[in-house]
Amino acid sequence: MPKLKTHKGTAKRVKITRTGKVVRERAFGNHILAKKSKARKRNMKTAAVIRGKIKKNVKTALGA
Repeated sequence: MPKLKTHKGTAKRVKITRTGKVVRERAFGNHILAKKSKARKRNMKTAAVIRGKIKKNVKTALGA
């Protein structure tokens, strides 16, 4: 069976930690920030962990 190519779009958006977690950035943090609360903007800065079936799909796309 041939090697799988890394899906570059996925590779640019997610990172696999040393413990095997798949981490992504949160959405909606680029513009129209005046109407968003401080707490909401602060939470958008933190990374989010991808879980479940989607995690398996992402790892497959990355070839990991």
